[in-house]
Amino acid sequence: MSPEYEIVARVADATELHRLAAAVGWLHHYDWPTVAAALEGSLHGAVALHEGQVVGAARLVGDGVHYFYVQDVLVDPAHSDEGIGSALVAHLLEWVSATVPADAFVGLFSSPEARGMYADLGFTQPDDMTGMTVTIPAGTG
Repeated sequence: MSPEYEIVARVADATELHRLAAAVGWLHHYDWPTVAAALEGSLHGAVALHEGQVVGAARLVGDGVHYFYVQDVLVDPAHSDEGIGSALVAHLLEWVSATVPADAFVGLFSSPEARGMYADLGFTQPDDMTGMTVTIPAGTG
């Protein structure tokens, strides 16, 4: 990553996340009225700054002991060839390594175009597991 970029240990705020999501075409991936609360529930985060402006963000969610998930890795396309995504995720992994009391599982879901970046950081796709999701509608419990 070029020295004109700086990684700062903090979670992006809702306005910063909205701007990045708009830049990458992911506005429909979020429930914007609840994003601020979701961000507050993060274990750790990192933002990439360029000339004082947030141009990338990533965060961790999980139990803070054994299970962690990389979430919301977003880089403004105008800065996408600078290694920012890798630097953000590497920062998160370093934080996990420095804070966990035992071996930790770090998972994520990846877009097809980002798989190589994650593989370069040591992520693998296990033969004995398949990622799955379910959406629980609000107010059904």
